[in-house]
Amino acid sequence: MKEIMKNIKSTLVKLLAAVAIAFVAVVSVQTFTSNNSATQTVQAARKLSKREKAAKRWIAMRESSGSYTARNGACYGKYQLNIAYLHGDLSPKNQERTADNYVYGRYGSWVNAKRFWLAHHWY
Repeated sequence: MKEIMKNIKSTLVKLLAAVAIAFVAVVSVQTFTSNNSATQTVQAARKLSKREKAAKRWIAMRESSGSYTARNGACYGKYQLNIAYLHGDLSPKNQERTADNYVYGRYGSWVNAKRFWLAHHWY
């Protein structure tokens, strides 16, 4: 009986791990897809308010100390974006544009992204 329970527990743990990995993969693909297509032009002419600029600067300082060349695993640059989002263009201009598109597509504003960061220590 103990052996059967042990096998059941082991199977359940493996199943839960597989579900968690699948969930992370789906979220990653959705985030990449949503930030990669129609949102490319969202931020083109947007002027940021003082609050938005302050929140954006705050996040950049927490993520990379403001460095456009900071690297942490698959994350790169001032806003520590997944390097795939930058499509090989690591320039400051592309990092700014891509970060704005990501934030406005996912959170609606830099202020909301900062609020999320404060709750989760990532954005």
